Amino acid sequence: MLAGCEGPANASANRTFQGQPPVQVIATVGMVADIVRNVGGDRIAVTQLMGAGVDPHLYKATRDDVRAILAADCVFYAGLMLEGKMSDALVKVANQKPVFAVTERIDPSYLIHPEGAAGHADPHVWMDVSAWSQCVAAVADALAAFDPACAEQYQRNAAVYQRRLADLHGYGQRVLATIPDQSRVLITSHDAFNYFGKAYGLRVEGVQGLSTESEAGLARVNELVDLLVENKVEAVFVETSVPRKNIQALMDGAASRGQTVRIGGELFSDAMGAEGTYEGTYVGMLDHNITTVARALGGVVPPGGFGGKLGAAGREDE
Repeated sequence: MLAGCEGPANASANRTFQGQPPVQVIATVGMVADIVRNVGGDRIAVTQLMGAGVDPHLYKATRDDVRAILAADCVFYAGLMLEGKMSDALVKVANQKPVFAVTERIDPSYLIHPEGAAGHADPHVWMDVSAWSQCVAAVADALAAFDPACAEQYQRNAAVYQRRLADLHGYGQRVLATIPDQSRVLITSHDAFNYFGKAYGLRVEGVQGLSTESEAGLARVNELVDLLVENKVEAVFVETSVPRKNIQALMDGAASRGQTVRIGGELFSDAMGAEGTYEGTYVGMLDHNITTVARALGGVVPPGGFGGKLGAAGREDE
């Protein structure tokens, strides 16, 4: 990986890498860290601030986080206000070292601006694999500019990873298209799946808004109960980083009106799976979500999902 990486003769000391490899990179959330690891390879050492099950909307940087950020060579974050409470700190750090928002290259016309979001774009773009692939190019270009000695390596690694993501996106399109028309309704804990629905042709409804800081009102719960009953929706979904109470309220409300609704599975929304697992990678995370949703809503999926590694993923909660 390091072969042929020779330092440039006219490097800018504060904006290009000057030390000995590996390049020390901070990434906020798992989805961003996964891109950096795939693009950077052995040349990069990634420290991820938020692990499995951590909600970035509510996360507050610790003193150790601040020390790690200040000690790093460069920083990558999602952007679009996903890391709401950290955004100001990241902007200030940008005065001292390179700080990159991986979503900055996504065409603004693609972004979703939900009603009631005060004009802010929905930050959950990784739910559309084809959109998240654009962020891979942004990371590759940023690393190539910061560490030009290995620019070609970064671009090659990015191309390999993007081909994998293109295959995953195609898988999502195929298997989610097999869900019957009357069952193409995805109800989750909060509005993290709008891009998922846009990319794969599903109606998506969340109990809470874009940020889990917002509280689900009784009117919203009743509205979704009406939707469940009127459309005879049989499955709803919980999320790994959001408490289940709101989904349980929907199920109880539907049951009181004679509609039995089950939990179709647990989805990864704002955080990936545990480190060291298949679901702890971006490909594994989206494979799990795509396969779980398709199977629970009556679609046809291969037993092991896209990568053949999911085992019993997608089966209903017992």
